[in-house]
Amino acid sequence: MTSIVIPAHNEGQVIGRLLDSLLAGPVEDETDIVVVCNGCTDDTAQVAAARGPRVRVVDIPTPSKHAALRAGDDHARGFPRVYVDADVVITGADVRALTQPLDDDASDVLATAPERQIPLAGCAWRVRAYYRVWQQLPAVRAGLFGRGVIAVSKAGHARIAALPPLMADDLAASLAFTPEERLVVGAASVVVHPPRTWRDLMKRRVRAAVSTAQVEQHRAPEEASARTSTADLKALIRRDPKLLMSVVVFVAAAVAARRRAGKAIRAQDFGTWLRDESSRQN
Repeated sequence: MTSIVIPAHNEGQVIGRLLDSLLAGPVEDETDIVVVCNGCTDDTAQVAAARGPRVRVVDIPTPSKHAALRAGDDHARGFPRVYVDADVVITGADVRALTQPLDDDASDVLATAPERQIPLAGCAWRVRAYYRVWQQLPAVRAGLFGRGVIAVSKAGHARIAALPPLMADDLAASLAFTPEERLVVGAASVVVHPPRTWRDLMKRRVRAAVSTAQVEQHRAPEEASARTSTADLKALIRRDPKLLMSVVVFVAAAVAARRRAGKAIRAQDFGTWLRDESSRQN
């Protein structure tokens, strides 16, 4: 039985589109969907419950994604287990494609994630420029992070369950597996809605800078990192000179985000979640 765990904090505006996508098509009796509403003050629980008996709603008072994931584990019924952010969109067929490699006992794969679809229509030009570069970076293409979805086998779950509570849980989970143990499944895709404004993009990038610093504090210096190098950017420009201006925008965003993140990192503030709202607009 595949279990889908969806942590949701005040996601009443968008969780319906995800659940409708998961529930569309043939009924899959072996798919177990658990929505964990954590510290919600909106109608997230009601919207989820209205989708019928295939969706089980768990309500906890603490607004914490880590606590929500653990509560989801407590209520989930089986493996493979798929963790899905409430603000993305993925279909039931894509979930089945994700779990197929995890059902193969002969496979070394412990964790999978789908290909990203990032609809940039309606985004500010600098946001579009940023993502034109970001999506082509080697670490971004190979890593399981930044997709809003990760699926794990029972053995893979044991690996990530041992991780400490970290803001960048998807990055930490991706780095917990070797390249041979993780797989981006080309037959599966997820729609990740980007921020529409530069201001909201910066909120995401500051959060990413802070959470990456937190992850690195828990890893040895010689362990793998997902940071972008100057060599990566130069290689993109050599391959496609038209990306030069987009690379300039990308570097400007990265530098500004690191500067703004510095205060939180020095204060060891890894609990303030900077959330962009523009990506949640219908």
